[in-house]
This record gives sequence, structure tokens and C-alpha cells, in this order.
Amino acid sequence: MKTEQINQSLKLFIVLSRAFRAVNEKINKLIQTYGLNPTEFAVLELLYHKGDQPLQQIGGKILLASGSITYVVDKLEQKGFLKRVACPKDRRVTYAQITDQGKSLMDEIFPDHEKHIQEVFSHLSEEERSEAIFLLKKIGLSVQKY
Repeated sequence: MKTEQINQSLKLFIVLSRAFRAVNEKINKLIQTYGLNPTEFAVLELLYHKGDQPLQQIGGKILLASGSITYVVDKLEQKGFLKRVACPKDRRVTYAQITDQGKSLMDEIFPDHEKHIQEVFSHLSEEERSEAIFLLKKIGLSVQKY
């Protein structure tokens, strides 16, 4: 019984890892057609949907090491998609702000991005998607306890 549970857990890990890799690769290829890398897209998407963000907090929100954020923000700033804005209340804080050019880009590409994500998960019923969300959250939250 114990060996069976271990084998099933190992199989679940492998299936989950392969599914994540397949989905991630498909979406990342699409993002690259927009002239962005996945991290640049993630930063723009965050600013597009959530508004100005302190540079120090972006990494945690898109699951990226803070050292890489400066590089990504620099590249997006060079492309004209975002700008740095000093916080008027605290000089230690700098915000990333999406520019009009960045908003226009996201207005253009985000509907296509949503459509492709919908296609990736279209093989699941609405109930199966809800169940998958519930189960994956349950796994994620249980792992955080360790």
C-alpha cells in the first residue's frame, strides 16, 4: 500500500511537471511573437492590470528574482513600454509605470493571449477547470507549510 502511494505521488509529480512544461512552452512561444520575452510580458501584464508597482515588489508578484527585475525594467524602458517614477512620499521607492505605448501594445496583444490560453485549456470542461484550480491550490498551499 505504501509503495503504491509513493509510486502514485511520483507519477503525479512527473505528469504535473510535463503538463506545466508543455503549457509554458506553448504560451512562451506565443509571447515571443510579440517581440517580448516571457518575463517582460509578465511585468507589462502586471502593470497593465494592476497599475503602478514599486520596483522592489515586482519580483515577488511575478515570481522572479529581484536581481533580474532591474534588467527587465531597463529593457522595457528602452523599448518605451514603461517608465520609472519616483515616489513623492518616500525617495527610497521607485515605481514602474506602464506608458501609453505599453498600454497600446497590451491592448493589441492581450486579447490574443487570452484566446490562446483559453484554447490550451479548452479540452477541460468548466467543472474540470474549477476542480484543477482547487486541487492545484491545495497542493501549493500544503507545500508552503513545510
